[in-house]
Amino acid sequence: MTTSADPAPPKSHPYLGEIDLERAGWYELTGLCRGLTPEERVEPGFYRDPDWSVKDLVAHVGTWLAQAQVQLEQIGAGTYEDGPIDIDALNAQFLATMGEQPWSIVWTQAHAARTMMLLTWFGLDTRTDAADWWVRKSGADHYAEHLYRLRDWVGDIAGG
Repeated sequence: MTTSADPAPPKSHPYLGEIDLERAGWYELTGLCRGLTPEERVEPGFYRDPDWSVKDLVAHVGTWLAQAQVQLEQIGAGTYEDGPIDIDALNAQFLATMGEQPWSIVWTQAHAARTMMLLTWFGLDTRTDAADWWVRKSGADHYAEHLYRLRDWVGDIAGG
């Protein structure tokens, strides 16, 4: 499903299949979030140790989208420096940064980060190993890591 707010990639883009998967995952994730009440979005227990709410999940996804945009920009400009990435440290940093933000800020940030990431991603004209990694880490593969739990959470809440 494409909306008028979604940017469109060139028809010959090297990541067309991945772009379609990203869109499908994004729309499922955001659709499930929209089905929750404001109270359900901030209820702890979505994940445990540390306790996350759905708001924390959206903040997590949004910050990874923002990080991917920066990295894809560097890849496109030829300034990317490949190296080890401490995913756990980044997750902790992102959670600390966004944890106190209200739902409206987290939701808006995630949407804005995705739009900026898509625009940058759509500007790539060739595939690279680094771009492949960032596409997986921030797009459909990342959403899929969390969608199973989000589906369960929404089902649990809906079921009472």
